[in-house]
Amino acid sequence: MSAISYYTAEGLKKLREELDYLKSVMRPKASADIAEARDKGDLSENAEYDAAKEAQGMLEMRIAKLEEVHSNARLIDETHLDVSKVLVLSNVKIKNQANGMELKYRLVAESEADLKTGKISVTSPIGKGLLGKSVGDVAEITVPNGVLQFEILEISRD
Repeated sequence: MSAISYYTAEGLKKLREELDYLKSVMRPKASADIAEARDKGDLSENAEYDAAKEAQGMLEMRIAKLEEVHSNARLIDETHLDVSKVLVLSNVKIKNQANGMELKYRLVAESEADLKTGKISVTSPIGKGLLGKSVGDVAEITVPNGVLQFEILEISRD
């Protein structure tokens, strides 16, 4: 059994869209590819057929995995989250104590993480280190390069 994952409305929508796309577009395409390869002759020596069957198997594994994730997905109601401490879906402004650099992150589920847009996973080292902290707290976070200290400057739920 898979663990429960928490999603924003946007993240859950993307998960559903990907699952629908794989089922409605990619699954029929895989079947068509197999039928086309089957029509090309002897299956025992047909590399195209073998490749199409393997691609179909990988697609079905991906669909099964997404269905499992979807069945264990829970939508987070952002309106009821506490802003006095860092939680999943918190927008956090932090200051690196070593160089004074200020950063803004949104803590999200692992599947929604995207560093380019400032979304970090709550399971990442920085995400784990920030969870439960309040404004003014200093989080000591162990990363591959050593220990970083971040002061929590602001917490919001934009």
